[in-house]
Amino acid sequence: MKLYLDDFRNPDHSTRFMYDRIGLESRIYSMESWLVVRNYQEFIEAIKKHAGELTHVSFDHDLADGHYHKNMQEGVLNYEAESFEDDSNKTGYHCAKFFKEYYEEHNLELPVMYVHSMNPVGTQNIINLFKPNTNG
Repeated sequence: MKLYLDDFRNPDHSTRFMYDRIGLESRIYSMESWLVVRNYQEFIEAIKKHAGELTHVSFDHDLADGHYHKNMQEGVLNYEAESFEDDSNKTGYHCAKFFKEYYEEHNLELPVMYVHSMNPVGTQNIINLFKPNTNG
């Protein structure tokens, strides 16, 4: 099972964009079926329901238009800001953090992961979360 997190795009919208990142492997976005979730709450529910079954997960970062701008501190997104306490404001980073912790807690092997976000800072933050020796 493949899980695609994005507030408005569908997987086939990522095929061309992701070609620059992962090459021919980007065909998976248009040739395979994905479970699409649109926000933090749907993502959490999908993880709890399908955790051992996931073969691929693709993350978007910005899940609510403009919500992150007020949380910028010196050019860095403060993921611990008070406004992120509301699940409707959470980003793909928050989803990725939950995902990583859930898989570690349940001793599950991580599936193949992609970040299809067009936000370069958010993309890198999600990638860094899964790098060894990175605190998240």
